[in-house]
Amino acid sequence: METPLLVKNDPWLKNFEDAIVGRLQYAEKREKELVGINSNLVDFANGHLFFGCHKTNSHWVFREWAPNATNICLIGDFSNWEEHVEFVFDEKESYWELQVPLDRIKHGDLYKLSVYWKGGQGERVPAWARRVIQDDVTKIYSAQIWDAEPYVWKYNDVPLSNEAPLIYEAHIGMATEDYKVGSYKEFTQLVLPEIKNNGYNTVQLMAIQEHPYYGSFGYHVSSFFAASSRFGTPEDLKELIDTAHSMGLRVIMDLVHSHAVKNEIEGLGKYDGTDFQFFHKGNKGNHDAWDSKCFDYGKNEVLHFLLSNCKFWVTEFNFDGYRFDGITSMLYWDHGLGRSFDSIERYYDGGQDGDAIMYLILANKVIHECKPSAITIAEDMSGMPGLAAPYKYGGYGFDYRLSMGVPDFWIKLIKEKRDEDWHVGMMFHELTQARFDEKVISYAESHDQALVGDKTIAFRLMDKEMYYSMHVAYPSLIIDRGMALHKIIRLITLTCAQNGYLNFMGNEFGHPEWIDFPREGNNWSYHYARRQWNLKKDENLRYKFLGAFDQAMIDLIKQTPAFFNTRPRFIHENIQDQILVFERAELLFVFSFNPLKSFTDYGITVPQGDYGVCLTVDSVKFGGLNRIDEVMTYTTVPIQNEPYAEHQLKLYIPTQTAIVLRRK
Repeated sequence: METPLLVKNDPWLKNFEDAIVGRLQYAEKREKELVGINSNLVDFANGHLFFGCHKTNSHWVFREWAPNATNICLIGDFSNWEEHVEFVFDEKESYWELQVPLDRIKHGDLYKLSVYWKGGQGERVPAWARRVIQDDVTKIYSAQIWDAEPYVWKYNDVPLSNEAPLIYEAHIGMATEDYKVGSYKEFTQLVLPEIKNNGYNTVQLMAIQEHPYYGSFGYHVSSFFAASSRFGTPEDLKELIDTAHSMGLRVIMDLVHSHAVKNEIEGLGKYDGTDFQFFHKGNKGNHDAWDSKCFDYGKNEVLHFLLSNCKFWVTEFNFDGYRFDGITSMLYWDHGLGRSFDSIERYYDGGQDGDAIMYLILANKVIHECKPSAITIAEDMSGMPGLAAPYKYGGYGFDYRLSMGVPDFWIKLIKEKRDEDWHVGMMFHELTQARFDEKVISYAESHDQALVGDKTIAFRLMDKEMYYSMHVAYPSLIIDRGMALHKIIRLITLTCAQNGYLNFMGNEFGHPEWIDFPREGNNWSYHYARRQWNLKKDENLRYKFLGAFDQAMIDLIKQTPAFFNTRPRFIHENIQDQILVFERAELLFVFSFNPLKSFTDYGITVPQGDYGVCLTVDSVKFGGLNRIDEVMTYTTVPIQNEPYAEHQLKLYIPTQTAIVLRRK
């Protein structure tokens, strides 16, 4: 293999060319082993069409991969949950199979497997089950025969926008105001219009794959092919996606292939009596920090399972791609815990899981071959070179990576620094640093910053004052400062973002408090596991201002041609004044983080011309203090009285504000 462009274009990688090429060659080798000479990777990833439960003209056919099993029997409603000889599987060469006449089992019946192995036996929810439900009383999980009328797609072939992703991250269950688990249908009817109206073009859904513990946020998956039944039926989810497509919205899902829940009955733990069927053997198969199991990506059968899962959701449910969770944990044997990524050697020091890297390359190939318009996003905090670069370039094939350092930067800054110590030069560096050959999606905060133990940006800025002073009639310096910084932080994060932007549901209007799912420690309360949309809609509360600003901010970027095809161009910074100025596309961005001092006739060197204000956080319609003249035309003046002298804008820049101007 010749030297990849990834290496040619980055001299820092030259010393690691052998490792980079070796990873690519290993992925090619394993792909050939998997597909043989008469097939391809997309056809290989059809395990969901073979394993699990399928209906033929005359029989229900069940197939399972359980190499250590000595016997398998189907039990369920149809057998009074007892074992009968007619429901015993036949052992084939590499799998188990059972055929049952159609009249013996019906739609809605619950079932499990009774799996035997040398020295033991246990009930198991089938690994490939597409419908899994929990009994309201016993809390026991079972698979369910699902033979509903097939959903008829209405917008299956509607081409979606190729715009840079402006992502609205959402959780179905906590999307309602009610003290309960929300549903797919409620999300479709109530939240999708909100997302569309706010200007976002991509919906990212969390917690879709079935998970036994609601409070895991969906990251302890038990049934990888089952859409969580706590939100509704598979048809309800398909209707949600179909409706989103009718609005021109992409829908991507959080895909959790970085680990799996330990549970044995409703998960993959000791599925066939061993701890190494899907996972690494022994302690290597345990993720102690997450209390979960680690997949063995070197096994062909595991690759078959996970690659089929990648194909399943984009073909069966018409998802438009994935945000891959926990990539850092996959890439490194130590899961990146305690590892400092302070030098490029850290990516090639032998501590990487070559099989996991191979899997990610093949997963991206499957997804993009199944659905060329699909997008894949890597959640990685390590900065592995090439992760979000095309395979032909020498990368792993993700379309984007999340800029995970940005929300960490903001929270750290707010928690540890006084307002007057915020360093605008460091800020611009943190917000714009990224590899030139990869696409990056930035975000000011995500669900992580809102979980119990931390606070959202709004709540950290304003805290308990939000309970008493968000009414428009109640003046509060704390609220004024908090709202100004909330808007400024989001604006500078979006406008410095390289290739896309993400917001978590409700954060756009400063949703107060934290997220805490029902659990024993809070008496199983839903109080913090919901979204209070009424706050934004109440004309007497200032949340409406934050929501209106977020919408205006998103609209401004969408209306600026090719905004994400350009890069922020630094113009001016003054560390002492805490003033930062940059331009992008046709827009000029002026930020003041100074909490104490306003500036009159502040000179900024810009191209000659007339400028008009197109957005400012200080506008009264966004709850600002109305210190900026938004109607006035700002005309540049020459710095010196010479024909070719540079020109300056003379601006009034109040404390803690941001102004966006466009040259007329």
